Amino acid sequence: MKPSKRIPTDATPDLTQNPFAALALEGLPEGPSQPIEPTPAEPTGRRAKKNKNRGRVDILRQTAHRGGKTVTVVTGFVGIGLPEKEELAKTLQRACGTGGTVKEGRIEIQGDKRTEVARILTEAGFRPVFAGG
Repeated sequence: MKPSKRIPTDATPDLTQNPFAALALEGLPEGPSQPIEPTPAEPTGRRAKKNKNRGRVDILRQTAHRGGKTVTVVTGFVGIGLPEKEELAKTLQRACGTGGTVKEGRIEIQGDKRTEVARILTEAGFRPVFAGG
């Protein structure tokens, strides 16, 4: 039978020894008078920043059924309600200098303003993707 490699956990003299007893602690400076509060460690790496990605949105350019007029349509919003979409539409309208509306859960901006819309959506935390024509 093989001898056991387990370390005994009962109160044997082996576990009562102080490994720091042989250290010379004289001549060391005294510690702080008040305990120091530990500071939370700053995360590093890819996930160091808070996840500000609010999801993917599709940016489309449409002309069908609009009398030949071009419209930039933003679809695919997940997790935001109608009031926030309306506020985002107002921001897009001001930035593009055009009109627009919110219909059936998507934002429509007059004209081909895909690059401006993508810039504003990126600043708002969305991940814009150019889809379609």
